[in-house]
Amino acid sequence: MESLNERLMSALQQVSGYIYPNEIELHWSLLIVIYPFITGLVAGAFILASLEKVFNVKELTPTYRFALLTALSFLFVAPLPLLAHLGHPLRSYEIFFTPNLSSAMAAFGFVYAWYLMAVLLLEVWFEFRKDLILWAREERGLIKWIHRALALFSTDVSEEAVRFDEKAAKIITVIGIPSAFLLHGYVGFIFGSIKANPWWSSVLIPIVFLASAIVSGIALVLILYTIVTLLRSEKIDMKCLDRLVEFLFYAVIIDFSLEVLDFIHRLYQSEDSIKILSQMVCNKLFVSLVIMQVLLGTVLPAIFLVFFRYSRFPEELRRLAYFISALLIEMGIFCTRWNVVIGGQLFSKSFRGLTVFKVEITGFEGILMSLALLALPFIILFVVLKILPPWRISSLPVDKN
Repeated sequence: MESLNERLMSALQQVSGYIYPNEIELHWSLLIVIYPFITGLVAGAFILASLEKVFNVKELTPTYRFALLTALSFLFVAPLPLLAHLGHPLRSYEIFFTPNLSSAMAAFGFVYAWYLMAVLLLEVWFEFRKDLILWAREERGLIKWIHRALALFSTDVSEEAVRFDEKAAKIITVIGIPSAFLLHGYVGFIFGSIKANPWWSSVLIPIVFLASAIVSGIALVLILYTIVTLLRSEKIDMKCLDRLVEFLFYAVIIDFSLEVLDFIHRLYQSEDSIKILSQMVCNKLFVSLVIMQVLLGTVLPAIFLVFFRYSRFPEELRRLAYFISALLIEMGIFCTRWNVVIGGQLFSKSFRGLTVFKVEITGFEGILMSLALLALPFIILFVVLKILPPWRISSLPVDKN
């Protein structure tokens, strides 16, 4: 592993122009890229689930519970990149005991706790309570007690109780929609409120973050729904998939339009920083922004989606095109987070030079840690689907009294 001096010397060789000494190494690294990426997936998956529950988009019924469990699994991991980035993560609990209302960073703890405990966990419980009771009646052994415990040992599956569960779940979903906006919009707010950084300081940044979150969440559910359904040897509901693609395409267009509007606004303002930002885009961020984010991550998959959605190709070919397009979109959203977090630190505060970001392989800020954090939500989702299979239907009748 390279020493600190070796890393600094290597970075200095790639510095262009004039920068301050403390700007050679970036303070926010790959973990801070992953943090808004995961929270965006949570918000997007929940908003997709709300389309069926609140807005009665019945074609999306096969993905409602699946999207809900996906959002929950990723939400468990959402704060871990921040904790890994902190020098003393074991002190993080202090934000709840000594709240600082003037700190946007500290506010995340309260936003996260609200969204996890008051929204997602409650909605999942009301949605699965009846099934947990009925499953426990059919089962034996450990899984029976797990389902009984998750149902809080409730036994009431009367029509009145089930109607209350459905009503409560719908009310929580309505509350959860602005909560999802708050969860990820807050991340964009942190960047957009840093006035000293012209790459971040924009009133459109929170809105762009929200739009890209919806895009990433829908694309993630499409990918996972396709994989899980094929692994279960079940037939994919093409009406559901087509409807997913339609919403994904609309979200991509809105997100791309907002990003273009933000870029045009920066050009129109033509502040003192426009020259160094142009150099950064044309040099340091050309591959990740122009090629990977815009061309491969937005324009190409958008063309694929609309072309294959309204064509007469066989279903298997359409599914493959949808799947590849969703993968490209996820790559593009990750590049969006990269270009915002890393790009905002590549130029000097003097506006006269550019530095470089060198990714480490090991350590808390390295690639291995980042890959582990990205893989963890999928492992959690695998366990959650084993305990709460969204496709399982009990054979026992519901009590009428």
